Amino acid sequence: MPVQIQEARIILAIEAIRSSKKMSIRRAAETYGVPKTTLFAWMKGRVAKPEKRDTQHKLTPSEEQTLIQYIIDLDAQGFPPWIAGVKDMADLLLKTRRAKPTGI
Repeated sequence: MPVQIQEARIILAIEAIRSSKKMSIRRAAETYGVPKTTLFAWMKGRVAKPEKRDTQHKLTPSEEQTLIQYIIDLDAQGFPPWIAGVKDMADLLLKTRRAKPTGI
């Protein structure tokens, strides 16, 4: 079953549970053909694993964008983005929020 169809069924099941006080999670899962555990997780507000940011990322999304812009600016000026220079910039970004530098 395509992901979009299953997501739509899960959303419909959640709406049915919330609108009807007598509908249980088990009955909604059976009625809409979705896994009971998935429906329960969505009701509790869990985020899907692919949408969750990996804990091994050191930089925040805004810091990553800043680093990307730094590399693009270097390239626009005709300078190659050396690995050591990019690492230094990443460490500087991490230092501003008192995080451990790269490589540690």
